[in-house]
Amino acid sequence: MRSYQETLDYLYSQLPMFQRTGAAAYKNTLGNTLVLDEIYEHPHRSFKSIHVAGTNGKGSVSHMLASVLQEAGYKVGLYTSPHLVDFRERIRVNGDVISEQAVVDFVDSFDRINKTACLEPSFFEITVAMAFWYFRLMEVDVAVIEVGLGGRLDSTNIITPELSLITNISLDHVALLGNTISQIAAEKAGIIKAGVPVVISESNPEYNTVFTEKAMAENAPIYFADQEYTASYSTMLPGGQQNFNFHKNGRLYYEGLKTDLLGSYQKHNVAGVLKASEILAKAGWKIGLEAIYQGLRKVKENTGLRGRWEVVGANPMVVCDTGHNEAGIRELVEQIRQTAWQKLYMIIGMVSDKDVDHVLALLPHEAHYVFTQANIPRALDAHELASKAGQLGLKGEVIPNVKQAVAKILSIAQPRDLVFIGGSTFVVADYFS
Repeated sequence: MRSYQETLDYLYSQLPMFQRTGAAAYKNTLGNTLVLDEIYEHPHRSFKSIHVAGTNGKGSVSHMLASVLQEAGYKVGLYTSPHLVDFRERIRVNGDVISEQAVVDFVDSFDRINKTACLEPSFFEITVAMAFWYFRLMEVDVAVIEVGLGGRLDSTNIITPELSLITNISLDHVALLGNTISQIAAEKAGIIKAGVPVVISESNPEYNTVFTEKAMAENAPIYFADQEYTASYSTMLPGGQQNFNFHKNGRLYYEGLKTDLLGSYQKHNVAGVLKASEILAKAGWKIGLEAIYQGLRKVKENTGLRGRWEVVGANPMVVCDTGHNEAGIRELVEQIRQTAWQKLYMIIGMVSDKDVDHVLALLPHEAHYVFTQANIPRALDAHELASKAGQLGLKGEVIPNVKQAVAKILSIAQPRDLVFIGGSTFVVADYFS
Protein backbone atom coordinates (compact mmCIF):
# COMPACT_ATOMS: atom_id res chain seq x y z
CA MET A 1 0.00 0.00 0.00
CA ARG A 2 1.31 3.41 -0.97
CA SER A 3 1.28 6.45 1.30
CA TYR A 4 -0.87 9.37 0.25
CA GLN A 5 2.15 11.26 -1.10
CA GLU A 6 3.30 8.20 -3.03
CA THR A 7 -0.21 7.91 -4.45
CA LEU A 8 -0.12 11.52 -5.62
CA ASP A 9 3.29 11.00 -7.16
CA TYR A 10 1.87 8.04 -9.08
CA LEU A 11 -1.14 10.03 -10.29
CA TYR A 12 0.97 12.99 -11.39
CA SER A 13 3.96 11.19 -12.84
CA GLN A 14 2.58 7.95 -14.28
CA LEU A 15 -0.70 9.10 -15.81
CA PRO A 16 -0.98 11.59 -18.69
CA MET A 17 -2.27 14.85 -17.18
CA PHE A 18 -3.75 17.53 -19.45
CA GLN A 19 -3.27 20.34 -16.94
CA ARG A 20 0.47 19.73 -16.97
CA THR A 21 1.29 18.44 -20.43
CA GLY A 22 -1.62 19.53 -22.63
CA ALA A 23 -3.03 17.80 -25.69
CA ALA A 24 -0.88 14.68 -25.30
CA ALA A 25 -3.04 13.70 -22.31
CA TYR A 26 -6.39 14.24 -24.05
CA LYS A 27 -8.36 11.10 -24.91
CA ASN A 28 -10.88 11.52 -27.75
CA THR A 29 -12.86 8.46 -26.70
CA LEU A 30 -14.92 7.34 -23.73
CA GLY A 31 -13.51 3.82 -23.99
CA ASN A 32 -11.44 3.78 -20.80
CA THR A 33 -14.13 5.60 -18.85
CA LEU A 34 -16.76 3.04 -19.85
CA VAL A 35 -14.49 0.14 -18.88
CA LEU A 36 -13.71 1.75 -15.51
CA ASP A 37 -17.40 2.35 -14.98
CA GLU A 38 -18.10 -1.32 -15.66
CA ILE A 39 -15.29 -2.44 -13.35
CA TYR A 40 -16.63 -0.35 -10.46
CA GLU A 41 -20.22 -1.46 -11.13
CA HIS A 42 -21.58 1.83 -12.47
CA PRO A 43 -21.28 3.99 -9.34
CA HIS A 44 -22.82 7.05 -11.02
CA ARG A 45 -26.16 5.24 -11.19
CA SER A 46 -26.45 5.33 -7.39
CA PHE A 47 -26.94 9.11 -7.13
CA LYS A 48 -28.67 11.89 -9.01
CA SER A 49 -26.50 14.39 -10.84
CA ILE A 50 -26.34 17.80 -12.50
CA HIS A 51 -23.92 18.25 -15.40
CA VAL A 52 -22.20 21.61 -16.06
CA ALA A 53 -20.21 22.53 -19.19
CA GLY A 54 -19.05 25.73 -20.84
CA THR A 55 -15.94 27.73 -21.69
CA ASN A 56 -15.98 30.20 -18.81
CA GLY A 57 -17.98 30.15 -15.59
CA LYS A 58 -18.62 26.43 -15.28
CA GLY A 59 -16.57 26.20 -12.10
CA SER A 60 -18.39 29.09 -10.45
CA VAL A 61 -21.77 27.71 -11.51
CA SER A 62 -20.94 24.22 -10.23
CA HIS A 63 -19.97 25.59 -6.83
CA MET A 64 -23.03 27.86 -6.71
CA LEU A 65 -25.38 24.97 -7.47
CA ALA A 66 -23.68 22.75 -4.91
CA SER A 67 -24.03 25.47 -2.28
CA VAL A 68 -27.73 26.02 -3.03
CA LEU A 69 -28.42 22.29 -2.86
CA GLN A 70 -26.53 22.04 0.44
CA GLU A 71 -28.60 24.85 1.88
CA ALA A 72 -31.72 23.00 0.69
CA GLY A 73 -30.69 20.09 2.92
CA TYR A 74 -29.24 17.67 0.38
CA LYS A 75 -26.00 15.73 0.76
CA VAL A 76 -24.08 17.05 -2.23
CA GLY A 77 -21.09 15.69 -4.10
CA LEU A 78 -19.06 18.15 -6.15
CA TYR A 79 -16.54 17.21 -8.83
CA THR A 80 -14.49 20.01 -10.42
CA SER A 81 -11.12 20.53 -12.07
CA PRO A 82 -8.38 21.57 -11.96
CA HIS A 83 -7.42 22.01 -8.32
CA LEU A 84 -5.44 24.98 -7.05
CA VAL A 85 -3.38 23.60 -4.16
CA ASP A 86 -4.56 20.15 -3.09
CA PHE A 87 -5.63 17.33 -5.42
CA ARG A 88 -8.48 16.55 -3.02
CA GLU A 89 -10.20 19.86 -3.90
CA ARG A 90 -11.53 18.11 -7.01
CA ILE A 91 -13.80 15.78 -5.04
CA ARG A 92 -15.95 17.14 -2.21
CA VAL A 93 -19.03 16.14 -0.25
CA ASN A 94 -20.88 19.04 1.38
CA GLY A 95 -17.72 21.07 0.98
CA ASP A 96 -15.40 18.56 2.64
CA VAL A 97 -12.60 17.24 0.43
CA ILE A 98 -12.15 13.52 -0.13
CA SER A 99 -9.99 11.93 2.56
CA GLU A 100 -6.37 11.02 1.88
CA GLN A 101 -7.18 7.42 2.79
CA ALA A 102 -9.99 7.25 0.24
CA VAL A 103 -7.61 8.46 -2.49
CA VAL A 104 -5.10 5.79 -1.52
CA ASP A 105 -7.76 3.08 -1.31
CA PHE A 106 -9.14 3.84 -4.75
CA VAL A 107 -5.76 3.93 -6.48
CA ASP A 108 -4.72 0.71 -4.73
CA SER A 109 -7.93 -0.96 -5.90
CA PHE A 110 -7.32 0.27 -9.45
CA ASP A 111 -3.80 -1.13 -9.39
CA ARG A 112 -5.06 -4.56 -8.34
CA ILE A 113 -7.82 -4.56 -10.96
CA ASN A 114 -5.57 -3.26 -13.71
CA LYS A 115 -3.22 -6.22 -13.46
CA THR A 116 -5.79 -8.01 -15.59
CA ALA A 117 -7.67 -5.09 -17.19
CA CYS A 118 -4.42 -3.60 -18.59
CA LEU A 119 -5.89 -0.12 -19.10
CA GLU A 120 -3.78 2.94 -19.83
CA PRO A 121 -6.04 5.68 -18.44
CA SER A 122 -5.32 9.37 -18.26
CA PHE A 123 -5.14 11.29 -15.00
CA PHE A 124 -8.58 12.74 -15.69
CA GLU A 125 -10.17 9.38 -16.44
CA ILE A 126 -8.93 8.01 -13.13
CA THR A 127 -10.07 11.04 -11.13
CA VAL A 128 -13.56 10.92 -12.63
CA ALA A 129 -13.84 7.23 -11.77
CA MET A 130 -12.57 8.01 -8.27
CA ALA A 131 -15.16 10.78 -7.82
CA PHE A 132 -18.09 8.60 -8.86
CA TRP A 133 -16.82 5.74 -6.66
CA TYR A 134 -16.47 8.10 -3.69
CA PHE A 135 -19.88 9.71 -4.13
CA ARG A 136 -21.47 6.26 -4.05
CA LEU A 137 -19.40 5.37 -0.98
CA MET A 138 -20.55 8.55 0.77
CA GLU A 139 -24.18 7.99 -0.30
CA VAL A 140 -24.70 11.48 -1.67
CA ASP A 141 -28.18 12.56 -2.73
CA VAL A 142 -26.93 14.47 -5.73
CA ALA A 143 -23.59 15.30 -7.35
CA VAL A 144 -22.77 18.41 -9.34
CA ILE A 145 -20.35 17.30 -12.05
CA GLU A 146 -18.23 19.82 -13.94
CA VAL A 147 -17.03 18.86 -17.41
CA GLY A 148 -13.27 18.86 -17.73
CA LEU A 149 -12.84 19.73 -21.39
CA GLY A 150 -15.44 19.97 -24.13
CA GLY A 151 -18.42 17.79 -23.32
CA ARG A 152 -19.23 15.14 -25.91
CA LEU A 153 -16.09 13.07 -25.26
CA ASP A 154 -15.38 14.22 -21.72
CA SER A 155 -15.02 11.42 -19.17
CA THR A 156 -17.88 12.84 -17.11
CA ASN A 157 -20.29 12.38 -20.01
CA ILE A 158 -21.43 8.88 -19.05
CA ILE A 159 -23.98 10.30 -16.60
CA THR A 160 -27.64 10.93 -17.31
CA PRO A 161 -28.31 13.96 -15.14
CA GLU A 162 -31.44 15.57 -13.79
CA LEU A 163 -30.43 18.75 -15.56
CA SER A 164 -27.63 19.96 -17.84
CA LEU A 165 -26.27 23.51 -17.76
CA ILE A 166 -23.97 25.18 -20.28
CA THR A 167 -22.51 28.53 -19.27
CA ASN A 168 -21.15 30.16 -22.44
CA ILE A 169 -18.99 29.41 -25.45
CA SER A 170 -15.85 31.17 -26.59
CA LEU A 171 -12.66 30.17 -28.37
CA ASP A 172 -10.53 27.93 -26.14
CA HIS A 173 -8.74 24.60 -26.66
CA VAL A 174 -9.27 25.13 -30.39
CA ALA A 175 -6.76 22.42 -31.34
CA LEU A 176 -8.98 19.84 -29.63
CA LEU A 177 -12.51 21.22 -29.84
CA GLY A 178 -12.58 23.15 -33.12
CA ASN A 179 -11.57 26.60 -34.26
CA THR A 180 -15.02 28.12 -34.62
CA ILE A 181 -17.64 29.00 -32.02
CA SER A 182 -20.17 26.65 -33.61
CA GLN A 183 -17.73 23.71 -33.61
CA ILE A 184 -16.92 24.25 -29.93
CA ALA A 185 -20.62 24.66 -29.13
CA ALA A 186 -21.33 21.32 -30.80
CA GLU A 187 -18.80 19.65 -28.51
CA LYS A 188 -20.33 21.28 -25.42
CA ALA A 189 -23.82 20.34 -26.65
CA GLY A 190 -22.74 16.73 -26.39
CA ILE A 191 -23.83 16.74 -22.73
CA ILE A 192 -27.48 17.32 -23.75
CA LYS A 193 -29.32 14.05 -23.07
CA ALA A 194 -32.66 12.67 -24.19
CA GLY A 195 -35.50 14.30 -22.29
CA VAL A 196 -33.18 16.06 -19.82
CA PRO A 197 -33.78 19.82 -19.47
CA VAL A 198 -30.83 22.03 -20.39
CA VAL A 199 -30.14 25.59 -19.28
CA ILE A 200 -27.92 27.92 -21.33
CA SER A 201 -26.66 30.72 -19.08
CA GLU A 202 -25.74 33.18 -21.82
CA SER A 203 -27.47 33.18 -25.18
CA ASN A 204 -25.55 34.22 -28.27
CA PRO A 205 -26.58 34.27 -31.95
CA GLU A 206 -23.32 32.50 -32.79
CA TYR A 207 -24.33 29.34 -30.97
CA ASN A 208 -28.01 29.45 -29.94
CA THR A 209 -29.05 27.40 -32.96
CA VAL A 210 -26.47 24.70 -32.22
CA PHE A 211 -27.95 24.14 -28.78
CA THR A 212 -31.56 24.46 -29.92
CA GLU A 213 -31.14 21.90 -32.70
CA LYS A 214 -29.37 19.43 -30.41
CA ALA A 215 -32.07 19.86 -27.75
CA MET A 216 -34.81 19.29 -30.32
CA ALA A 217 -33.06 16.15 -31.57
CA GLU A 218 -32.94 14.83 -27.99
CA ASN A 219 -36.45 16.03 -27.10
CA ALA A 220 -34.82 17.97 -24.27
CA PRO A 221 -36.49 21.15 -22.95
CA ILE A 222 -34.09 24.09 -23.43
CA TYR A 223 -34.02 27.40 -21.56
CA PHE A 224 -31.88 30.48 -22.14
CA ALA A 225 -31.48 31.91 -18.64
CA ASP A 226 -30.46 35.43 -19.63
CA GLN A 227 -33.66 35.83 -21.63
CA GLU A 228 -35.59 35.54 -18.35
CA TYR A 229 -33.25 36.62 -15.56
CA THR A 230 -31.28 39.86 -15.75
CA ALA A 231 -29.32 42.07 -13.37
CA SER A 232 -28.33 45.38 -14.88
CA TYR A 233 -25.65 46.13 -12.28
CA SER A 234 -24.24 44.99 -8.95
CA THR A 235 -23.03 46.80 -5.84
CA MET A 236 -20.21 45.88 -3.52
CA LEU A 237 -21.05 45.55 0.17
CA PRO A 238 -18.59 46.35 2.99
CA GLY A 239 -18.56 42.72 4.11
CA GLY A 240 -16.94 41.58 0.86
CA GLN A 241 -20.07 40.48 -0.96
CA GLN A 242 -21.72 41.43 -4.23
CA ASN A 243 -25.35 42.52 -4.21
CA PHE A 244 -27.75 42.04 -7.14
CA ASN A 245 -31.35 42.87 -7.91
CA PHE A 246 -32.45 40.23 -10.39
CA HIS A 247 -35.45 40.76 -12.63
CA LYS A 248 -37.44 37.91 -14.10
CA ASN A 249 -39.15 38.73 -17.40
CA GLY A 250 -38.79 42.42 -16.62
CA ARG A 251 -40.14 42.36 -13.05
CA LEU A 252 -38.05 42.57 -9.87
CA TYR A 253 -37.94 39.01 -8.55
CA TYR A 254 -34.81 38.51 -6.42
CA GLU A 255 -34.15 41.72 -4.49
CA GLY A 256 -30.91 42.02 -2.55
CA LEU A 257 -29.50 38.71 -3.82
CA LYS A 258 -25.97 38.51 -2.44
CA THR A 259 -23.02 36.33 -3.35
CA ASP A 260 -19.55 36.02 -1.88
CA LEU A 261 -18.15 35.48 -5.37
CA LEU A 262 -16.93 38.84 -6.63
CA GLY A 263 -16.55 40.09 -10.17
CA SER A 264 -19.45 41.64 -12.04
CA TYR A 265 -19.25 38.80 -14.60
CA GLN A 266 -20.84 36.53 -11.97
CA LYS A 267 -24.24 37.97 -12.91
CA HIS A 268 -24.21 35.69 -15.98
CA ASN A 269 -23.48 32.66 -13.84
CA VAL A 270 -26.10 33.54 -11.23
CA ALA A 271 -28.76 33.81 -13.95
CA GLY A 272 -28.05 30.21 -14.96
CA VAL A 273 -28.21 29.02 -11.37
CA LEU A 274 -31.54 30.79 -10.79
CA LYS A 275 -33.09 29.16 -13.85
CA ALA A 276 -31.66 25.76 -12.94
CA SER A 277 -33.00 26.06 -9.39
CA GLU A 278 -36.44 26.98 -10.72
CA ILE A 279 -36.51 23.93 -13.02
CA LEU A 280 -35.38 21.58 -10.26
CA ALA A 281 -37.95 23.01 -7.83
CA LYS A 282 -40.74 22.47 -10.36
CA ALA A 283 -39.52 18.87 -10.75
CA GLY A 284 -40.01 18.27 -7.03
CA TRP A 285 -36.68 19.23 -5.52
CA LYS A 286 -37.08 21.06 -2.21
CA ILE A 287 -35.30 24.26 -3.23
CA GLY A 288 -36.95 27.31 -1.69
CA LEU A 289 -36.05 30.98 -1.76
CA GLU A 290 -34.10 30.70 1.48
CA ALA A 291 -31.85 27.99 0.03
CA ILE A 292 -31.17 30.14 -3.04
CA TYR A 293 -30.40 33.28 -1.03
CA GLN A 294 -28.25 31.48 1.54
CA GLY A 295 -26.58 29.22 -1.01
CA LEU A 296 -25.42 32.10 -3.17
CA ARG A 297 -24.37 34.14 -0.15
CA LYS A 298 -22.15 31.35 1.18
CA VAL A 299 -20.61 29.74 -1.92
CA LYS A 300 -17.02 29.96 -0.69
CA GLU A 301 -17.97 28.98 2.85
CA ASN A 302 -19.99 25.95 1.72
CA THR A 303 -17.75 24.70 -1.08
CA GLY A 304 -14.24 26.11 -0.63
CA LEU A 305 -14.14 27.80 -4.04
CA ARG A 306 -11.19 30.13 -4.58
CA GLY A 307 -9.63 32.23 -7.31
CA ARG A 308 -12.62 34.06 -8.79
CA TRP A 309 -11.82 37.79 -8.47
CA GLU A 310 -10.59 36.88 -5.01
CA VAL A 311 -9.33 39.80 -2.95
CA VAL A 312 -6.33 38.43 -1.06
CA GLY A 313 -4.81 41.67 0.21
CA ALA A 314 -5.65 45.26 1.09
CA ASN A 315 -3.66 48.49 0.97
CA PRO A 316 -2.64 47.75 -1.74
CA MET A 317 -5.59 45.78 -3.03
CA VAL A 318 -4.38 42.39 -4.28
CA VAL A 319 -6.70 40.34 -6.49
CA CYS A 320 -6.24 36.97 -8.16
CA ASP A 321 -8.43 35.38 -10.81
CA THR A 322 -8.17 32.16 -12.79
CA GLY A 323 -9.62 33.63 -16.02
CA HIS A 324 -7.25 32.61 -18.80
CA ASN A 325 -8.80 32.79 -22.27
CA GLU A 326 -9.86 35.68 -24.47
CA ALA A 327 -13.44 35.89 -23.23
CA GLY A 328 -12.45 35.49 -19.59
CA ILE A 329 -9.71 38.12 -19.82
CA ARG A 330 -12.10 40.55 -21.50
CA GLU A 331 -14.41 40.30 -18.48
CA LEU A 332 -11.48 40.73 -16.10
CA VAL A 333 -10.20 43.83 -17.85
CA GLU A 334 -13.69 45.34 -17.57
CA GLN A 335 -13.68 44.53 -13.86
CA ILE A 336 -10.27 46.19 -13.47
CA ARG A 337 -11.63 49.29 -15.20
CA GLN A 338 -14.49 49.39 -12.68
CA THR A 339 -12.08 49.19 -9.75
CA ALA A 340 -10.46 52.28 -8.22
CA TRP A 341 -6.64 52.32 -8.22
CA GLN A 342 -3.79 54.80 -8.39
CA LYS A 343 -1.28 52.50 -10.09
CA LEU A 344 -1.96 49.11 -11.62
CA TYR A 345 0.43 46.16 -11.41
CA MET A 346 -0.27 43.05 -13.48
CA ILE A 347 1.55 39.83 -12.57
CA ILE A 348 0.81 37.66 -15.58
CA GLY A 349 1.73 34.16 -16.72
CA MET A 350 0.17 31.97 -19.40
CA VAL A 351 0.34 28.45 -20.77
CA SER A 352 1.93 27.81 -24.12
CA ASP A 353 -1.11 26.34 -25.89
CA LYS A 354 -3.35 29.39 -25.46
CA ASP A 355 -3.91 32.15 -28.03
CA VAL A 356 -1.43 34.37 -26.22
CA ASP A 357 -1.40 37.28 -28.68
CA HIS A 358 -5.18 37.75 -28.62
CA VAL A 359 -5.22 37.71 -24.82
CA LEU A 360 -2.32 40.14 -24.50
CA ALA A 361 -4.00 42.52 -26.94
CA LEU A 362 -6.84 42.96 -24.45
CA LEU A 363 -4.67 43.97 -21.49
CA PRO A 364 -4.42 47.60 -20.31
CA HIS A 365 -1.37 49.52 -21.53
CA GLU A 366 -1.17 51.73 -18.45
CA ALA A 367 -0.22 48.86 -16.15
CA HIS A 368 3.26 47.92 -14.98
CA TYR A 369 3.72 44.24 -15.90
CA VAL A 370 5.62 41.44 -14.27
CA PHE A 371 5.83 38.45 -16.60
CA THR A 372 6.09 35.15 -14.78
CA GLN A 373 5.44 31.44 -15.31
CA ALA A 374 3.76 28.68 -13.35
CA ASN A 375 5.73 25.64 -12.27
CA ILE A 376 4.27 23.25 -14.87
CA PRO A 377 5.63 21.97 -18.21
CA ARG A 378 2.84 23.73 -20.16
CA ALA A 379 3.83 27.17 -18.86
CA LEU A 380 4.95 29.67 -21.48
CA ASP A 381 8.48 30.89 -20.81
CA ALA A 382 8.26 34.23 -19.03
CA HIS A 383 10.85 35.85 -21.30
CA GLU A 384 8.93 34.73 -24.39
CA LEU A 385 5.72 36.10 -22.87
CA ALA A 386 7.46 39.42 -22.16
CA SER A 387 8.71 39.56 -25.75
CA LYS A 388 5.24 38.98 -27.17
CA ALA A 389 3.77 41.55 -24.78
CA GLY A 390 6.44 44.11 -25.68
CA GLN A 391 5.48 43.89 -29.33
CA LEU A 392 1.98 44.97 -28.26
CA GLY A 393 3.21 47.88 -26.16
CA LEU A 394 2.96 46.23 -22.72
CA LYS A 395 5.99 47.15 -20.61
CA GLY A 396 7.44 45.58 -17.51
CA GLU A 397 9.94 43.10 -16.13
CA VAL A 398 10.49 39.35 -16.01
CA ILE A 399 10.44 37.38 -12.74
CA PRO A 400 9.87 33.71 -13.62
CA ASN A 401 8.95 32.57 -10.09
CA VAL A 402 5.36 33.54 -9.18
CA LYS A 403 5.93 34.01 -5.44
CA GLN A 404 9.05 36.08 -6.05
CA ALA A 405 7.14 38.22 -8.56
CA VAL A 406 4.39 38.91 -6.03
CA ALA A 407 6.90 39.66 -3.25
CA LYS A 408 8.76 42.14 -5.46
CA ILE A 409 5.62 44.08 -6.37
CA LEU A 410 4.25 44.09 -2.83
CA SER A 411 7.54 45.64 -1.71
CA ILE A 412 6.99 48.68 -3.94
CA ALA A 413 3.20 49.02 -4.35
CA GLN A 414 1.49 51.83 -2.47
CA PRO A 415 -1.72 51.56 -0.41
CA ARG A 416 -4.00 52.89 -3.18
CA ASP A 417 -2.58 50.65 -5.90
CA LEU A 418 -4.09 47.49 -7.41
CA VAL A 419 -2.05 44.31 -7.85
CA PHE A 420 -3.58 41.67 -10.14
CA ILE A 421 -2.30 38.08 -10.26
CA GLY A 422 -3.49 35.81 -13.06
CA GLY A 423 -3.39 34.91 -16.74
CA SER A 424 -3.49 31.21 -15.89
CA THR A 425 -5.13 28.99 -13.30
CA PHE A 426 -1.68 27.66 -12.52
CA VAL A 427 -0.21 31.09 -11.74
CA VAL A 428 -2.96 31.51 -9.15
CA ALA A 429 -2.25 27.98 -7.89
CA ASP A 430 1.44 28.81 -7.44
CA TYR A 431 0.50 31.94 -5.52
CA PHE A 432 -1.71 29.96 -3.13
CA SER A 433 0.66 27.02 -2.71
